[in-house]
Amino acid sequence: MQPKAKRAIHICLVGGLSHVDSFDPKPALTKMHGKSLQTDEQVDLFFGQMGLLRRQDWEFKPRGESGLLISEMFPHIAELADDLTILRSMESKSANHTPALFLANSGFEFNGFPSMGSWISYGMGMENETLPAYVVLNDERGAPNTGASTWSSSFLPSNHQGVVLRGGDQPVRDLFPAQDLSTADTATRDFIDAVNRAHADRNPQDAALMARVKAYELAAKMQTSIPAVSRFSDESLTTQQAYGIHEKQTADMGRRCLLGRRLLEQGVRFVQLFSGGPIAGSPRASWDAHENVKENHTVEAGRIDKPIAALLRDLKQRGMLDDTLVLFTTEFGRTPFAQSAANQVGPGRDHNRYGFSCWMAGAGLKPGIAVGSTDELGWKAVERPIPWHDFHATVLHLFGIDHEKLTFYHNGIQRRLTNVHGDVVREVLA
Repeated sequence: MQPKAKRAIHICLVGGLSHVDSFDPKPALTKMHGKSLQTDEQVDLFFGQMGLLRRQDWEFKPRGESGLLISEMFPHIAELADDLTILRSMESKSANHTPALFLANSGFEFNGFPSMGSWISYGMGMENETLPAYVVLNDERGAPNTGASTWSSSFLPSNHQGVVLRGGDQPVRDLFPAQDLSTADTATRDFIDAVNRAHADRNPQDAALMARVKAYELAAKMQTSIPAVSRFSDESLTTQQAYGIHEKQTADMGRRCLLGRRLLEQGVRFVQLFSGGPIAGSPRASWDAHENVKENHTVEAGRIDKPIAALLRDLKQRGMLDDTLVLFTTEFGRTPFAQSAANQVGPGRDHNRYGFSCWMAGAGLKPGIAVGSTDELGWKAVERPIPWHDFHATVLHLFGIDHEKLTFYHNGIQRRLTNVHGDVVREVLA
């Protein structure tokens, strides 16, 4: 297969989407609602409460010509089922948010390793010298608890670090000086540039210095490029309405999805959008539906469903979906049984690392299909389990990168995104 992906936009759901309520229909759950899960093994849960089995809270329907079953939780995304490649057998090593989110983004359960976006930036290079190769757009309610470590370049050169953009007149913190320096500013930059280059000539192998020089050069160019790309005045009212940027519920994600498309158009390699902020709080600002799945997921899905569907349609209409990879992930799923006392059917679900769903769309993928499956209750992946290393290997493959060959020597080890694991999920390839 010829590689098709040139860029990617990654929607990362923080907290744990319930797959059995969204992309993984389980009729057996309806039949066994109120019964206990029969197992002798010690189940890896976060809060340790294993209640009775609980049916889904949303109706599943066949969608499009493909007939993919997707629930009413995402009615707008469901309309685009024929463009989706659903992975129904994802699995994680951890049922704890922080290590699970690290694993989903970097291939390791702890910080100190480059994120997928940084690896793609490193492997593919920059298309636009006036914008970062990797941009992060956080939820307006805050960044995930893992913070900047989630989009870190770690031991890769620092110019592959994710750059956080925000809303407002200054999308990048300290993008402009507090006071106008005019001519003096130009002279200062020229002097610093001369000193840095003289030092670089004396130390040609100093990668950290060169990365710092490139970072300062990029920062100067972003003073022009960022305000231009972040203004929506040249977008039609129809486009703005499609993304829902003027509606209270969808405004945040709508703006970020539209900005993401504009960044991709300008040559940014990897755009990452987080759905959900810090874990915990009341009400929760993430997908962590311990107390009540119906209430929590109705709010969270309502924030992102329309904007993501608009993004997919927009990319497709512009011919960009052919070489753009859209990723929709969550660090783990939620249990088919309630998070409650053993003899109760509570309204919430605990973390489930054994099996869950993500989806992909776009460049090089076989659309309108579901790959892999969980057991009849949606508890564990049983057909073609897909650990994160396989997911990452597949993403790199779609970019034309061999995951075993994209390496960086660090502390005596040739490090890579997939560590010492990873098989491409060939079932998803067109």
